[in-house]
Amino acid sequence: MRFIPVADAARSIVFYREILGFEVRDQRGIIEAVLGPARIQFNAQDRVPGDDAGARSRRSIILFFETDDVEAMHAAIRARGGEPSEIEKVNWIKMRMFEIRDPDGHALWFGQSYDKPHSRGPSSTLRKALPELPFRDVAAAVAHYRDVLGFRINYQQHDLGVMDRDDITILLIARTPSHAGIGSAYVYVEDADALYAELKAKGAIVGGEPVSYPWGLRDFKVVDLEGNRITFGQPFE
Repeated sequence: MRFIPVADAARSIVFYREILGFEVRDQRGIIEAVLGPARIQFNAQDRVPGDDAGARSRRSIILFFETDDVEAMHAAIRARGGEPSEIEKVNWIKMRMFEIRDPDGHALWFGQSYDKPHSRGPSSTLRKALPELPFRDVAAAVAHYRDVLGFRINYQQHDLGVMDRDDITILLIARTPSHAGIGSAYVYVEDADALYAELKAKGAIVGGEPVSYPWGLRDFKVVDLEGNRITFGQPFE
């Protein structure tokens, strides 16, 4: 997440949407431009969070975006009428990059690594997590996860529910002395806002709208029928 000051929000919306290809959203008066995991917020008051009340921020900002195909990004921006610089190699960071300026003079750099871009790291040891959430009434929990949270029943018996949604599996288990208390899980998602709207419409117990944090996650919390908590988070840069 990055906050940038702008002099004219309408002008910035046109540039980020029509030239750069961002999706532009209005989040309660804060205008947000989104492209994949990248997220930028700006507003018409020409201020950024942390400024004193009434202060006018005129700072020039440099933003860097890493892309999987710098040639395609460069061509797309030009095709939309943008005027990016030529693509150049920046040897000290091993990237091919180009620059374009937004209407407020902020420098936007798009780059792609050319230093072994297809090399793989060591093979993974850990593959997938399988959280267990305890319930006094497993049957009611299975129905709630199916009808409200959108999971599919993989397997069910009186003391166990195996629930799938996309690539995620959660075990709903009987609450026993060895499985007491409240469980929790963190689930990474593609679009936190869309999932929030879906679950809220189905009657899920949500703990507020999605919030973006400086460490690069936008998430919201859901509490099930017995107090177990699932946090759904969307990574961004």
